[in-house]
Amino acid sequence: MKQEDLRNAPKLFCESINVAFTPEYFVVGMTSGNQGSIYTLTPQHAKRLKQYLEHQVKEFEEKHGEINAKWDPNILSPMQRVKPLAEGS
Repeated sequence: MKQEDLRNAPKLFCESINVAFTPEYFVVGMTSGNQGSIYTLTPQHAKRLKQYLEHQVKEFEEKHGEINAKWDPNILSPMQRVKPLAEGS
């Protein structure tokens, strides 16, 4: 995709992200209101996405200060097949 095409692509605010996986791939669902998109990534691409996001968050925090956010693994998403373990379990 050309840079100009990316600039002109529609932008949606992502309200929720859900992730599921199998041994072969990761499935990432992103929703905005009643619209959603699902992306499938190889484990290698998922790992590179994680590394890229960590890099971008670090740069953001260096410029704007620490982001105050808490991740809770016990929030059950519609894509999960089993409930995750509670903290400390």
